[in-house]
Amino acid sequence: MVLRKQTIHKLKSSGNMPKHIAIIMDGNGRWAKKRGLPRVAGHHEGVNSVRDIVEVCGELEIEVLTLYTFSTENWRRPKAEVSALMKLLIQTLQKEIDELVEKNVKLIVSGNLDRLPQDVGEGVREGIKRTEKNTGLILNMALNYGGREEIVHAVRQIADQVSQGKMDPQKIEQSTIENFLYTANLPDPDLLIRTSSEFRISNFLLWQLAYTEIVITDVLWPDFRRKELFKAIKAYQRRERRFGKVSDQLTVS
Repeated sequence: MVLRKQTIHKLKSSGNMPKHIAIIMDGNGRWAKKRGLPRVAGHHEGVNSVRDIVEVCGELEIEVLTLYTFSTENWRRPKAEVSALMKLLIQTLQKEIDELVEKNVKLIVSGNLDRLPQDVGEGVREGIKRTEKNTGLILNMALNYGGREEIVHAVRQIADQVSQGKMDPQKIEQSTIENFLYTANLPDPDLLIRTSSEFRISNFLLWQLAYTEIVITDVLWPDFRRKELFKAIKAYQRRERRFGKVSDQLTVS
């Protein structure tokens, strides 16, 4: 406990903490396969990783944690697995919501909730409502989310505004598009973590990741706990974020 507090204090005192961390939680199936277990066992163990990472992000005073919970492509998985994932999602929400409220975590969702099973959609909306006044960590679940679909959704909304004469197409800027994304009120991720050694972003936050620092780890998601998060943050803190500038321009005179 003392060592954990020291590590958290050291990270925070560095002055270069990410405000928004996004994670592609990959490797549940491989974790289960290595142990001769059904894939759903990996998903269940992955929930424990979620719990630990949410807790430590709160302790680190991270502003936003976005978790790639279920993608639009995940519907292509076997029906039994999708059904198990939906059941696990609602069970986890029901079990954890009181603690989220207690720890001042605000739950939001990026994605299309309309396609979810009715009980899951209702459970998610209830969780959002119960935590809407919380002022601590924002836990953003990317649920039934796809980056390309998000952009298409934004473009359609903007086109509708233009067709109604409410928007001048010549005045559409980057900020205009950002205002119609699911993440409209959130800062772009500073740090993206992907587990299980996969080197791709898998249709995740395609617009928002333009200048995000990326850390890839070979750790499978069910084994990813705060120790691994600390390593990723330390890697982030060693990097120089130039946003198109050169190093000399970042030097404070």
